[in-house]
Amino acid sequence: MTSQADWLRGTLFALAVVMTGPVLADNKPDDGKVTNFLLDNGMEVVVIPDRRAPIVTHMVWYKIGSADEPPGKSGIAHFFEHLMFKATTNHAAGAFDRAVSAIGGSNNAFTSYDYTAFYETVVPQALEQMMDFEADRMRNLILNDDVIATERDVILEERRSRIDSNPQAVLGEEVDATLWQNQPYRIPVIGWMQEMEKLNRADAKAFYDKYYTPNNAVLVVAGDVEPQVVKALAEKTYGKVARGPDLPPRIRPIEPEQNTRRTVTLADARVSVPNFSTQWVVPSYHTAKPGEAEALDLLAEILGGGSRSRLYQQLVVKQGIAAEAGAFFQGTMLDATNFTVYGAPRGDAKLADVQAAVEAEVARIASEGVTSGELEKAKDRFVRSMIFARDKQDSMANVYGATLATGGNVRDVEEWPGRIRKVTADEVRQVAARYLNLNHSTSGYLLPQTQAGN
Repeated sequence: MTSQADWLRGTLFALAVVMTGPVLADNKPDDGKVTNFLLDNGMEVVVIPDRRAPIVTHMVWYKIGSADEPPGKSGIAHFFEHLMFKATTNHAAGAFDRAVSAIGGSNNAFTSYDYTAFYETVVPQALEQMMDFEADRMRNLILNDDVIATERDVILEERRSRIDSNPQAVLGEEVDATLWQNQPYRIPVIGWMQEMEKLNRADAKAFYDKYYTPNNAVLVVAGDVEPQVVKALAEKTYGKVARGPDLPPRIRPIEPEQNTRRTVTLADARVSVPNFSTQWVVPSYHTAKPGEAEALDLLAEILGGGSRSRLYQQLVVKQGIAAEAGAFFQGTMLDATNFTVYGAPRGDAKLADVQAAVEAEVARIASEGVTSGELEKAKDRFVRSMIFARDKQDSMANVYGATLATGGNVRDVEEWPGRIRKVTADEVRQVAARYLNLNHSTSGYLLPQTQAGN
């Protein structure tokens, strides 16, 4: 079980190119294209056939994440991810895990800002059994005070080990809390310690009853399966779960206009090599104007997406001042998202020199743009990486699940490659100039203790 605020960044959404066919109507012959349909209780189902290996990935995505938590209850979404592995009225605690292990499969779960997902990878013959288990725990968990107390101690220890003992994670939380002035993305997915300590049975029961319903869930099945078989099994298992009350739209506090440059600094004796990151609030695929998110994705690729990027070539290869330098755009979010650049010095180079060089590349693109050659090569790299990703059925399940859980649909995934191909060099320059304004940014610095105050 993991808590991953940045588990699905924009590059994961980009894997969608491998599925480019139209959505099929129910019960048509399977020709390897993606099918989707609704159960009578409102649960959406997506089937992604892939017969190259006799395995299947089964995922249930709930449209509930840490950004949907009630005020003062931070961490309840991740806490409940843990509770979903406890006993139900039909199965003892651990029975699900043992059943998966007995057939040589694997299972886990993760929580992010906008969704919580549970998944199993098993042989196709076990698909119905996985559906039975997931449908059962969707409504039949046993939530008593002993279960709550035990698992609350687990998540508190997880926070101590993963966050409080890790200077980079501590700084990341503080940067998020500074970047976001109003949106709930400012609150860590795992929660604030003082609020996690107070989570109780009433909190868990209210959360469960409100959000863990079939009409707030998306089922994604990828692998060696027939769509019509998946539909029959889904109706037999999930279809028996009663529809929950209709939930209101996921309307969250809106981020105000940002007009300041902010910095967050952490000096720690455990740090040997300093690093920095600078972030901006930018639109996501769900909130952007047509073409903007695609341009931001390509901007991140050209600026700092890998060894061919400007930052890597300039700072690591040519100047030799950086041990690392890059950029990323976290596009698959329900609300506005962030665009990040980062770097760390190499040898005797100074962190300030690395940051200045990174900022110079950002400013250069904002003023001069990118060349048509750069742009086409970036698009080609996207396409090639996405084609290779077709070898991973779980990646396909992740793409569709994350897209549908954040306001998108199957057609958005299928049409994405064409939209990427239409992005122009000037559109990349425009989003850089519009959004990457250093006067409206938040920078985080992780320094060795000896550099504090420098």
